Amino acid sequence: VSRDYVVGPGDEIEVLMWGRIDARYSLKVDREGKINFPQIGPIQVAGLTLEEMSIVVIGKAESITGVNISISMGKLRTIQVFVLGEVKSPGIYSVSSVATVSNALLYSGGPTELGSIRKIQVKRGGKLFGTIDLYDFMLKGDTTQDVRLMPQDVIFVPQAKTMVSVSGDVKRPAIYEFIDKPTLLTAVNLAGGLTPKALNQ
Repeated sequence: VSRDYVVGPGDEIEVLMWGRIDARYSLKVDREGKINFPQIGPIQVAGLTLEEMSIVVIGKAESITGVNISISMGKLRTIQVFVLGEVKSPGIYSVSSVATVSNALLYSGGPTELGSIRKIQVKRGGKLFGTIDLYDFMLKGDTTQDVRLMPQDVIFVPQAKTMVSVSGDVKRPAIYEFIDKPTLLTAVNLAGGLTPKALNQ
């Protein structure tokens, strides 16, 4: 996981010690957000990033003279999120704590034929946290909008509003969804442009 991963109850912390003491521990974060470190005692870690937690735990372990320590994440906790709206299997899903919106959509079977893939809403704490356009993800490889999920997040797929069918001598004939007013140029560009056959006519 990345260094900015936020540790929470249910996560497992792998601790490797060497030097005066050689030991390996798998410490699970309890409901109170603590790990019980042998020879040191309980340490509050929930709510800290992996980087912050490593600094705290290593700082405590330095009280044991002549010991080196390495910290990493073991098994990660699962969280519950809601996937609702125009998806094939709406409901509550248990996903990894590092899962993103695209992961949860995959578990739910993805949007239905009526569902929007350009205005997918992520709601957090009852408020709109962000809107995701999967065209950027699928056509440009841009994953910056594919945010990491938090417990009780709601992913809502509304109905698509404006859709245009593009067929004939284009590279990607399909039905395309538009956010703004559709134009012929935009439709052709979404379809990958004209084929050589169309250009030669």
